[in-house]
Amino acid sequence: MAKRLKLLFLWFGVIPFLLSIAAVFTMNVETEYFIFTALIPLIIGGCLAGYLAARKTGGADSNKYNIAIFLFPLAYTSVLWAVFMLISGGFYGAETWLYYSIFHIFLGPLYFFAMFMGEGRLFLWAPLAYELSFAAGIMLAISIKKAHPAFKKNQLISILTVFVLALGTGAAVQWHRSKTVLPSYGFKYGGGYSSTDLTPYEVTNPENKLPKLKEKATFTIAQPNEMPILDGAEAAFPVYSAFANTAYENIKQAMEEREIIAFTNTIYAYERLLEGSIDIYFGAEPSKGQQEMAKQQGKELVMTPIGKEAFVFFVNPKNPVSDLQVSEIKGIYSGKIKNWSKLGGENERIIAFQRPKNSGSQTLLEKIMGDTPIMEPLKEDVPEGMGGIIEQVADYRNYDNSIGFSFRFFATGMNPNPDIKLLAINGIEPSPENISSGSYPFTATLYAITLKDNHKRAIKPFLQWMQGPQGQEIVEEIGYIRLDK
Repeated sequence: MAKRLKLLFLWFGVIPFLLSIAAVFTMNVETEYFIFTALIPLIIGGCLAGYLAARKTGGADSNKYNIAIFLFPLAYTSVLWAVFMLISGGFYGAETWLYYSIFHIFLGPLYFFAMFMGEGRLFLWAPLAYELSFAAGIMLAISIKKAHPAFKKNQLISILTVFVLALGTGAAVQWHRSKTVLPSYGFKYGGGYSSTDLTPYEVTNPENKLPKLKEKATFTIAQPNEMPILDGAEAAFPVYSAFANTAYENIKQAMEEREIIAFTNTIYAYERLLEGSIDIYFGAEPSKGQQEMAKQQGKELVMTPIGKEAFVFFVNPKNPVSDLQVSEIKGIYSGKIKNWSKLGGENERIIAFQRPKNSGSQTLLEKIMGDTPIMEPLKEDVPEGMGGIIEQVADYRNYDNSIGFSFRFFATGMNPNPDIKLLAINGIEPSPENISSGSYPFTATLYAITLKDNHKRAIKPFLQWMQGPQGQEIVEEIGYIRLDK
């Protein structure tokens, strides 16, 4: 028994450790095939090690060892991988994989770089590459009659059965994840906060397309230290940027001194409002979680309506479905309706995208769903600094069988996409006329939200001006619906 443990320690401990060090040096991180370059030493070394091990333990002049001892690591790796796939849900960015690497400590050098590069596939493929190559080396030695190892059929069948079942379990977890986790999208605008280019709406851009009033503004703020700091939802950025561009005197110069007009998206902007970093937040009504957050911090929100907007659902133009009932929307996002054929479309699985929790559009979806539970959102693995991986709610992809939602202005004005089709709801199109009249079922209000205990002098008259004729003219020029319509 002790001798067998020594053999395992040598062939599946010391040798893999040395090969993993070699793999680190041969790994070419500048190529998309760097995983393969990392596996080459393990494959070649494993094959040679298996060949030599077979000759040493199964040669004509040696004591024969049951070949199962050399196949046991295959079962060990597959079972270990399956267990950690179940624990992590197949997410290689989970901290639990650190413990997995401890159970394969001899591959530590390579695993360190795998975690550093954010490449979780090496957790399985590195040990398998060596162990399968080791088995291939044994078969090579047997085929050229350089070894005659003993066989115990029942043990071989048991090990191979465990190996196949464990790999199948892990693969099932991976398959399930593939249905809910999409390839990384990654935002490249606004420091990673924005999904679209906001440059055309920035006050510092000399060629911005912000609307201009025909007459002089009836309300302005001259001193930079008196200018309320603005932040908000992505879809609201053009509106509050236009307000500041009109009412703040010498805004470009003021922006050089401090960031008066910021954008950190709905979630972070709301948090900044509560902590006092900004004065006015622009967006849809806050979620229940955000309202609770304000309550816990003893903050009272003042919600000033400044415009109207439609909350829209959209699909690929190739999708024959053009109209959905509210009940069907609930069916899709609760997971009860899973195929477009149930709605008059093709026999294809519905890929229903959502938005991150506490975002403005997700809050409106929750409001529409009411007491109907919302299914788990599609997610994606996203590269993070230093090669790490994080998991987040997946952004919309315009697949033939997908459905997404947003605000009408964002989908058709800020981020126009000719390859999407807005859906009618209960037979009513999300047209400006139907939004104004309120006949479109999912009409939303755009708010300027402040804290009651913020007594900055310019806030109240600024809000009144937004609701007045000039502010509403800007709202309409941007692409929203004014309040008085």
